[in-house]
Amino acid sequence: MNVPANLFYTEEHEWVMIEGNVATIGITDFAQEQLDELVYVEVDTVGETLSRNEVFGTVEAVKTTSDLFMPVAGKVIEFNGELDESDGDNPTLVNEDPYGKGWIVKVELTDPDDREGLLDAAAYSALIS
Repeated sequence: MNVPANLFYTEEHEWVMIEGNVATIGITDFAQEQLDELVYVEVDTVGETLSRNEVFGTVEAVKTTSDLFMPVAGKVIEFNGELDESDGDNPTLVNEDPYGKGWIVKVELTDPDDREGLLDAAAYSALIS
């Protein structure tokens, strides 16, 4: 299972890469493997400011639909156009490259220093093993 050391993680299997006051968020390799092939990613919260643990979107797989939870508080400033059905319409990028081209949203952080509740790679690896 791929768990990059430079990212933060949640118990709900989202990953977070923080660069300055912007966080890039996606679902982990573990999550995409459990969901199997994704057929749809929906994010209708662009432009909204959300609190940690609020739902910011959903992912739909062949067998199930799962909510996506904000791992950090902030304003959703971008949805990955490659995943959006009106643009690239390629949700399988999340399966193919969950930590790269399969990112889901970018968020302008309310507090860039707030890491409360986030797990490092070692803690997340222990959670999924």
